[in-house]
Amino acid sequence: MTTAKICGLSTPDTLDAAIASGASHVGFVFFAPSPRNLSFDAAAGLAARVPDLVARVGVFVDPADDLLEPAIAAGRLDVLQLHKTAPDRIAAIRARHRLPAWAAVAVKARTDLDAARPLAGLIDRILYDAKTPEGASLPGGMGLRFDWNLLDGFRHPAPWALSGGLDAGNVAEAIRRTGAPIVDVSSGVESAPGVKDAAKIRAFLKAVSLA
Repeated sequence: MTTAKICGLSTPDTLDAAIASGASHVGFVFFAPSPRNLSFDAAAGLAARVPDLVARVGVFVDPADDLLEPAIAAGRLDVLQLHKTAPDRIAAIRARHRLPAWAAVAVKARTDLDAARPLAGLIDRILYDAKTPEGASLPGGMGLRFDWNLLDGFRHPAPWALSGGLDAGNVAEAIRRTGAPIVDVSSGVESAPGVKDAAKIRAFLKAVSLA
């Protein structure tokens, strides 16, 4: 059965909608350029609403320890999701903070999957996401998808999840096509960049449950 992470949550009502509709993971973004970026106070308020059965995932872009430590505490984080972070740094973060680590691999061509191989043994899950255009200010959350056929026959070096351009209209197809154990959505459940929509969250999670 495929489960789902709703990423970039920033308000109590949309967080509550995600939890009530069956999200297995909720994502809190700690990256200043993102429209979904949370203050530590905001993260703490949201984290307190999350039941133990739902995992709190902190999303970071090549973070320093002076960001990680307060974010982990405020968000009561269960998982660290790392973008644009070198394998040796991922290993150091995982060892220092003693939390499961997910590493994002940006995909546009089949050769991009090669970046997953050095992560074997270093991380707990690979998140395949669509590669953003050169010069883009954000590593994800832009509504882009990659060709799911690129995953055909690929031997995943770790447990994995699928992200990039998913929404209620295509997530069932994505699950059937790839067999993804976890799907991850952000912009696909928004009414504007950084503005989550409770109805879209419910529709997405319903589509996942029926896939």
